[in-house]
Amino acid sequence: MCGLAVEDERLLTGLGGNEDSAIVSFPAGKALVQTVDFFTPVVNDPYWFGQIAAANSLSDVYAMGGEPWTAMNIVCYPMKEMGPEILREILKGGMDKIREAGAVLAGGHSVEDDEIKYGLSVTGMVDPDGFASNKGLREGDQLLLTKPLGTGVLATALKADWDGAERFEKDVYKWASRLNSAGGKVIRELGLIGATDITGFGLGGHVLEMADASGVAVELWLDKVPFMDDVVDLASMGMIPAGSFANRNYCSSQVQTAADADSIKTDLIFDAQTSGGLILAVPEDKLQQAKDMLLEAGDLADHVGQVTAHEAGVARLRIV
Repeated sequence: MCGLAVEDERLLTGLGGNEDSAIVSFPAGKALVQTVDFFTPVVNDPYWFGQIAAANSLSDVYAMGGEPWTAMNIVCYPMKEMGPEILREILKGGMDKIREAGAVLAGGHSVEDDEIKYGLSVTGMVDPDGFASNKGLREGDQLLLTKPLGTGVLATALKADWDGAERFEKDVYKWASRLNSAGGKVIRELGLIGATDITGFGLGGHVLEMADASGVAVELWLDKVPFMDDVVDLASMGMIPAGSFANRNYCSSQVQTAADADSIKTDLIFDAQTSGGLILAVPEDKLQQAKDMLLEAGDLADHVGQVTAHEAGVARLRIV
């Protein structure tokens, strides 16, 4: 669209010539990280939505210790009914977030659709001998979380136009539009091998995936898990999305919860997140350094649990 042109030395073919594909230069000695994600609006402001959707798409690269290199827009939009201005704001939000990440927009694809959807296909670069994955948990690792939980609950309250909706939208934007770049840097500089980002499966679901892939167990400390403002109160009034209950039900056979655990907060452990933070598995001797790096960058560095040995017949995830 007009005003969204890109010039960058990484692009060997520009966007102005209507080329069939983008040809992009790539650093020698690096491996590709490739990911794609898109979704419907979680906030009303189109520019904010563009930023959130882009940050969410970029997050998977950071979760493996990579750095975004190029991105391509994925757009579904009812142009005939809504006209170009809202779409322009969505794309501008995405473009600004791509630039903040140090990546370059290399193109994209759009289709006419009855429902707005936006996201990115992202290519990043990573050291082929040094990256994090779901399989990287080791017994004794300590778990750091870089954003509070609650976007699923706040988005539900926003859609319901609940009292305080304007405040909820600002909080969703504040956290969900924040890049996970600081966490990616911690992974690279400290050589972490276990990490993931917290998205639709919730903190509990994603940690359980990691535990299963790594052959270990995880203990989450409920009183140490951070939540966004208003989230616990809203959840107590029923503002928990159906997807969050589905997450908990799906995981229930592998989860053990302390008898005295707060039931609302336990439900929120499985709250379906949009563009959530990273969960970093940090060896204990690197824990303080990781915390310092995250806090200096303005992220959270909440110590929410630890990795333990898995015992046959015992739940892989324990919430205490």
